[in-house]
Amino acid sequence: MYPELFSIGPITIYSYGVLLAVSYLLGLWLAMRRARRWGLDSSRILDLGIYIIIAALIGAKLLLLVVDFDQFSRSWSDLLSLARSGGVFYGGLILSVLVGFWYVGRHGLPLWTTCDVFAPAIALGHVTGRLGCLAAGCCYGRPTDVPWAITFTNPLAAANVGTPLGIPLHPTQIYEAGAELLILGVLLATEHRGRPFAGRTFWGYMFLYAVSRYIIEMYRGDPRGEILGFSTSQFISLVLAPLSIVMLVWLARSSPETPQEARRSLAA
Repeated sequence: MYPELFSIGPITIYSYGVLLAVSYLLGLWLAMRRARRWGLDSSRILDLGIYIIIAALIGAKLLLLVVDFDQFSRSWSDLLSLARSGGVFYGGLILSVLVGFWYVGRHGLPLWTTCDVFAPAIALGHVTGRLGCLAAGCCYGRPTDVPWAITFTNPLAAANVGTPLGIPLHPTQIYEAGAELLILGVLLATEHRGRPFAGRTFWGYMFLYAVSRYIIEMYRGDPRGEILGFSTSQFISLVLAPLSIVMLVWLARSSPETPQEARRSLAA
């Protein structure tokens, strides 16, 4: 675990920040590559990707502020810690989806095909992002005696994000990185199988992530807020999973424009 990579005078380079930047660049690279293959306007997709990155950063921090509002309201000076924190992934996901819908509507891009382009990119970026959490010591798990437990020892992690030191913990950061990698593989392997329809990849990602996140939350040990007895992310997962199923069924029955049809219409 290396929360800090190096320092140059008063400037400190944090491992989480570097890996977060890498995650966004990887996601944008994959989205651009998929957009070109599906015949979408690359410049529009690049602009959309930048909007999504900004929205993800803001949304993640906003949801963290909501979840930990009691702490921040007691000590508003702690608001400065938001600059170092990655925030709550679901907050970034929700706001980036909303901003994406707005951008797609404004510029006339095919909605669900564009969403399908970005879904695997989100999964790929999240893999690297969670490795950043591992390096920083945040999003840590509950104490455990399983053979694959991980023990943090760096005092900076305890000072920055409250990571318990010297205690074997579930490596929840690795659990989620592995889950996202598996989801990425499933999305890419099944994308052209069966009866493809626009929106299937996007809502398939939403469903698979909601299920995996709900399960992983059971092993998390860091404070994450609570709604009706569930952690904030578990509660969102309980809403998102059935919503994803409903959308998959509705889109399959309504037979929206497929990626192949989108390419033909854009070329016409």
